[in-house]
Amino acid sequence: MRIGELASRAGVSVRSLRYYEEQGLLTSTRSASGQRHYTEHDVERVTFIQRLYAAGLSSRTIIELLPCVDAPSEENSDAALERMAQERDRLSDHITELIRTRDALDGLMATARAHRECLRAAMAH
Repeated sequence: MRIGELASRAGVSVRSLRYYEEQGLLTSTRSASGQRHYTEHDVERVTFIQRLYAAGLSSRTIIELLPCVDAPSEENSDAALERMAQERDRLSDHITELIRTRDALDGLMATARAHRECLRAAMAH
């Protein structure tokens, strides 16, 4: 199938597919005129790549996980699980930092509201 059909069937843009190829996440064969051609398997692969992106993984991390898909083995599976655990830990740390930042903002907002109320009370007198 050609790139437009793959994009339509996988629910992504043609631009995304070209990016996936640039990053080494997806490969195609080329016709004599240079048109990209994909297989039925590539629909599933693009859907899988999209799920990994939705989980917050980078292209570099996804490339590290693909051997588990392309050449399943216990070693590749163990490596993929370890890499995903590292990403989960990174996300957990980021969530903790975001919560800390949100809590600090809540404190600033409470201070600003209290100050605003003091100003209103002073103006009323």
